[in-house]
Amino acid sequence: MTDHVRRSAPGETPYLRRFLAMTMDERWADRSPQTMLDTFHWYRGEAFDLIVEDLLALSPHRGVIAEGFRLLPELVAPLLATPGHALWLLPTPHFRRTALEARGDLWTIAGRTSHPARALLNLLERDALFTDRLAETTTRLALPHLHIDEAMTEDALEAKVTAALGL
Repeated sequence: MTDHVRRSAPGETPYLRRFLAMTMDERWADRSPQTMLDTFHWYRGEAFDLIVEDLLALSPHRGVIAEGFRLLPELVAPLLATPGHALWLLPTPHFRRTALEARGDLWTIAGRTSHPARALLNLLERDALFTDRLAETTTRLALPHLHIDEAMTEDALEAKVTAALGL
């Protein structure tokens, strides 16, 4: 993502530029989760063209799995040969928090603010709102999605993803 920040044109990424100008408190502690969702540059599709550019630069002779929250359904859908070439994984809020804890990333952002507990709550709520938005968008566009919770084993998840993508 750092490379995409560097390569993005300021005039084409106004939300990114505003985000970069904010302090950590302004980003994560001082705004509501809804405002954070509505103004987060990557959730608005800024610099999505750079993802596409990078994928097109890869060898056409190999399969590619692209992953990440920046792959917004409304931007990806027109690029798909068939809807079955994509799958959105939608974690429950508890699964998301557990995954961040397991990776040691739970406090990475929030811990750099003057109000870590508030920032963490805001961040987790923003992520839950984003997941809700993804669920609504994938449903509306008839794109495959899979709800993930902590009860699902890795083997079960692998089987569901494999089946959904026809691998």
